[in-house]
Amino acid sequence: MKKNGAQREFKKLKSQINQIEEIVYHSKPGALIEHEAAVRKKLRELKEFEKEGFRDFEDIFNRYKELLDEIGKRMLQNYNQKNGTSFDFYEILEENYNAFYNSGLMTVLTKHHIPKLIAKEFEEKFPDNPKDEYLEARRLKRKFIIHLGDTNTGKTHNAIERLKTARKGVYLSPLRILALENFEKLNSEGVICDLLTGEEEILKPNSTHTSSTIEKVNLKEHYDIAVIDEIQMISDYQRGIAWSKAVLGLKCDEIHICGALNAKGILEKMIKDCEDDYEIKEYKRSIPLEVEEKSFNYKDIKEGDAVVVFSKKRVLEIAQSYSAKGIKASIIYGDLPPEVRKLQYQDFINKKTKVLVTTDAIGMGVNLPIRRIIFVNIKKFDGDKIRELTSQEVKQISGRAGRIGIYDVGYVASIGDTQDFIKDKLEASDKSIERAVIGPSEAILRIKGLPLNEKLALWSTREEKLDYYTKMDISEYMIILDRIKKYKLTEGIEWDLLKVPFDVAKEELMDAFSSYVVQIFINKQESIFKPECFRGSLDDLETYYQKINMYYSFSKIFNLEFDVDWVYSERIKVSEDINDILIRM
Repeated sequence: MKKNGAQREFKKLKSQINQIEEIVYHSKPGALIEHEAAVRKKLRELKEFEKEGFRDFEDIFNRYKELLDEIGKRMLQNYNQKNGTSFDFYEILEENYNAFYNSGLMTVLTKHHIPKLIAKEFEEKFPDNPKDEYLEARRLKRKFIIHLGDTNTGKTHNAIERLKTARKGVYLSPLRILALENFEKLNSEGVICDLLTGEEEILKPNSTHTSSTIEKVNLKEHYDIAVIDEIQMISDYQRGIAWSKAVLGLKCDEIHICGALNAKGILEKMIKDCEDDYEIKEYKRSIPLEVEEKSFNYKDIKEGDAVVVFSKKRVLEIAQSYSAKGIKASIIYGDLPPEVRKLQYQDFINKKTKVLVTTDAIGMGVNLPIRRIIFVNIKKFDGDKIRELTSQEVKQISGRAGRIGIYDVGYVASIGDTQDFIKDKLEASDKSIERAVIGPSEAILRIKGLPLNEKLALWSTREEKLDYYTKMDISEYMIILDRIKKYKLTEGIEWDLLKVPFDVAKEELMDAFSSYVVQIFINKQESIFKPECFRGSLDDLETYYQKINMYYSFSKIFNLEFDVDWVYSERIKVSEDINDILIRM
C-alpha cells in the first residue's frame, strides 16, 4: 500500500476507535459476538500498518486490543452465568491469545476445553483430505474440460453447446439471473430443462437437464455432462464452499469448468488429487481492448457506455444526474432483483436507454452490447476494508466492453489520473488462487456432546493437512445461532436454519428470520405469515423482495404449506414497482 493511502486508512481507523468503544460499552451481551468480530477485523487492518512508523500506532493498536479483551471478558462472564462454569479469562487466554485474536473467544473456549473423546470424533468424521467426504464420486473416473480466460470470450457458450448433447446434464451458476438465462436458452432450443434456485423451482415434464444456482447442486444425482461456471468464486470465504463441493463431489462423467485463468493452479491440484483426467483450454479476446489516455468527463458520455461505480448510492446519483440532462440510463447493482436486472438489460439492448450505470455486478453475468467501460473509482469496499481493485477485477469488468458485430473494439476509460493504473492492471498477471474454501458437512451433526455453535467453532480451528484448502468464514453462522439460542431448538433444525439465504447484516431481515422461527417452532404453525410492505421507497421494496424470498425458503426447507402462486406473482409485482422507480429517475 502506498504511504499516502496507508496514512489515510490509518487515520480512518484512529478516528473510529472512540465511537466503537462507546457502542461496545453500552451494548447488551447478545450483541457482543458481532462487536467482537468487528474489532478483530479492525485489529487485522491495523496490523498492516505496523511497520509504517505512524506516531500513534502503538496507542491505537493497544486501545483496540484492550477493547477486544473487554468484549472477551464480558462474553466469558455471560457464558459462565448461563452454563454454571467458572472459567478465568486470563487462564483461558494463556498461550491462546492468537487464537482469540484470529477466531474469537468461543473458538478458544471450544478448542481448549472439550473432552478428548469429542476431539477424536472430529478426526474420524472429518477426513484429512476433503475429497474423501465424497466417496461415490471417488469411485468414478471423471473427465474435466477446463475453459479459462478473459471475460466475453465464449468459454461458457462452448461449454453449454456441449451440455446440450447430454442425456442428463446440469448447469451450475453463481447467480440466479444466469441460471434463469440458461434455463430459457436450453428450453428455447429444444432441450427440456428444469430451473432450481433458492428462490424458485420450475420443473418441466420429461426434463433431461437442470439449470441451477451452485448452492442447490444435487450431489446424489448422476449426470453425463455438467457445467460449473465462474470457478474463480472457489476462493470466496462465504460462498466458495459450493464450488469446492461441486468439483470434489459431482457424480458426473464429463465436467466443464469455466472461469478466470487464475484458477488454473488450484484446479490442477484438486483434480490430480482426485485422480481424474483433465484438459485445459485457454481463451483470448478476439476483440481488442483500448485504454483511453484522456481522463473521462461526465459530459463526454456516449451511447453504449457503461459507467462503473462501487455503491448503490453513487449508481442512483449518476443515473439521476444523466436523466436530468435528458440521457436515460439503465441501472444495475447487487440488491436489484433478477427480474428487474433483466428489464434494465433489455432496455439497454433495445436502446430505450442510452447508457448503463452499474456496480461491479456487471462483471459477472450476461453479455451486453457495451462500447466503453468507464471506471469512476479504482477502489471498492469489499465488506472488510476499502482497497484498490485487483487486476482480475479490472479485467473482468473491462472485458464487458466490445461485442462481435456491434463494437469491434472495446474501450476502457477512467476518471482522474488513473489511466496508468487501469493499463497496469490489464497487463498484469492475476494473482493465482492459492486455496479453495471448504465448509462443514452434515457429519458435524453426528458428533455428540457439544452444542452446534461450539462444534462449528471447533471445526473452524482444525488445521487443514493440505495447504491448498482453507476453512470458510463461519461468523454469519455464529451470529444466527447466537440469535436463536434462546429457543432451545434441536441441532438438526439449527442446521437447516443455516441454509436459509439472507443478508445477516440487515436487521430488518434478521427480525423477519427470528419471527419465522417463532411461528414454526414455538407457536407450531403449519404455515408462516406472508410478509407485507407498508412503504414504497426503493429500499423498502428491495427489502420486501428479500422477505418474499425468505418466506419461500422457509416454506420449502421446512415443508410448510404456502402460497407459491402468490410468491411468483408478488415478486413480479414488486420487480415492476422497482423498475418503475428506476425508469422515472
